[in-house]
Amino acid sequence: MILNQRYLRTGLLGVLGVFLLCANGLVVAAENYPVRAIRLVVPFAPGGFIDFTGRLLAGPLGTALGQQVIVDNRAGAGGVVGSEIVARAPADGYTVVIGSAGTHGVNQSLYPKLPFHVLRDFVPVARLVDAPSILAVHPSLPVRQVKDLLNLARTKPNQLTYGSAGAGTSTHLAAVLFEHLGHVKFVHIPYKGGGPSLVALITGEVTVSFGTAAATVPHLSSGKLRALAVTSGQRATGLPDLPTIAEGGLAGYEMLNWLGMFVPAGTPPAIVQKLGTEAIRVIRQPEMLRRLQAQGAEPSTLAAPEFAAFVKKEVAKWAEVVTATGMTAN
Repeated sequence: MILNQRYLRTGLLGVLGVFLLCANGLVVAAENYPVRAIRLVVPFAPGGFIDFTGRLLAGPLGTALGQQVIVDNRAGAGGVVGSEIVARAPADGYTVVIGSAGTHGVNQSLYPKLPFHVLRDFVPVARLVDAPSILAVHPSLPVRQVKDLLNLARTKPNQLTYGSAGAGTSTHLAAVLFEHLGHVKFVHIPYKGGGPSLVALITGEVTVSFGTAAATVPHLSSGKLRALAVTSGQRATGLPDLPTIAEGGLAGYEMLNWLGMFVPAGTPPAIVQKLGTEAIRVIRQPEMLRRLQAQGAEPSTLAAPEFAAFVKKEVAKWAEVVTATGMTAN
């Protein structure tokens, strides 16, 4: 009996020793972080606003951290594919995803068999950017104001088409909200990212889009696209002459896309804090502000604790919207 107790004490001390060694290893790893390149997953194809933000952030963030930040586009299923890659990655701070209102807000309710849980499998690092979308149409469509589009859609239910960067993305959510408040119905055609969706609008494959400002703005002055309004509640700083959808005749409309960084659950808090602090510092730089505002976006920073509380509210909010509208991932 005494021998068994001695073995038990020895075993417990051994387990405790291993635990302390592991904990000490995590502390050392956090203090030295990063010691190699960081993979920044963009869960959409190149060309959209999330990709723009990721690439805008990667260079100066890498400089601030002393290691290269490599953008890795992993498109598919409205951001689910790329997000799952990060959810399943080692929790060491070297695999990060740019998440959005779509990927880390609505998708939790939109996909019944989502292969991860936003609140369980991720740690929010920092909220970085807010960006309105732009309601734009192909020039062949005979509309120049929001009221014109509403009237046309009411006379042609289920005939006008709109493209999105995928089910559950901001470009999809903005359109669903427009249909819901405007009592109209479009035909949704999802693409694998903002880039392909934009091409579809320019070529006339679809006639309406609620695309990101970053993707849409460059094609307005050339006449390839016609902008009707922004989706935010207030006019965008970089696009002061473009009215809001609410100003255009659809009272109560507001859809603002947010972007932030997430890492796998279990990532050491010291790493989360360091990564978030540097990302926020970078996004607030004057040159970053200028380039974001040129795309109709604004820095909107929240550190990890506040961002985590915000994401929790977003998941709950969009669960109600999905239920109320019957929105699906199709």
